[in-house]
Amino acid sequence: MEMKGMMGGFYKISEWIMRLSVTNILWLICSIPFVFVLLPILFAETTDQVTSNLIIAAVIAPFTLFPATAALFGVARKWVMGEVDAPLLRTFFKNYKESYVQAMLGGILYAVLFAILIVDFRVYLVKLGSMGIVSYLFVALIVLVGVSLLNFFSMLVHYHMKTLQLLKNALLITIGRPLRSLSTVVMCGVVLFISFSSPKLMFLVPFFTMSLVGVIAFWNFYGIYTKLQMQAEKAAEAEAEEERKRLEEDAAIMLPNTEDGRTTIK
Repeated sequence: MEMKGMMGGFYKISEWIMRLSVTNILWLICSIPFVFVLLPILFAETTDQVTSNLIIAAVIAPFTLFPATAALFGVARKWVMGEVDAPLLRTFFKNYKESYVQAMLGGILYAVLFAILIVDFRVYLVKLGSMGIVSYLFVALIVLVGVSLLNFFSMLVHYHMKTLQLLKNALLITIGRPLRSLSTVVMCGVVLFISFSSPKLMFLVPFFTMSLVGVIAFWNFYGIYTKLQMQAEKAAEAEAEEERKRLEEDAAIMLPNTEDGRTTIK
């Protein structure tokens, strides 16, 4: 029996808290090696310690963080598409298993790309003081690649494509739909800012942060997908209409020419 009124509202809120927190915890558990390497950066005392930990984290990420994130996006896909009662454990690990290889391969490329951009950013910011303004260009590129990574995960769990096609289309969608990309940056940025803005809010990180990012990112991607699908349907309808008119014009050439109703080509 479905509850209504205020109690029904509280029940639905508690359900979503459970869904988001369980999925986020599953993601965190599957990313444990990456998290263990990344955490010491918060307490690092020298730049060399930060750099060494980032290098190790970049090596580990494609094998742990990226498959776990793909699995999380698989669950977010179910929610955005209306399947809110999909079994969490089964959906998560099914997507983890099915998308592991592609997530790993894509993760290797993205890890290398992020490493190059971060190194260039540091070089222009610290080493080349007179060209420090150029470092902001690399910040923009890092954000752009970050959004394309979110689109990559969304496409990975929504389409059956080869890895290179996923990477190419993720970048094309990110660049070709700037408003959606900006929306993803702003909304995900707000979630991350709130999560890390205060020690009192850090509890959001293990329970809600990544789940919310996954839902927001896939929701924006699904908006792009729905619009592209509508455009494709309209184009198909227009093409069918043109074909119908062409057939009618061809049929108009055929005119009755005898009393028995036979026709001949004019």
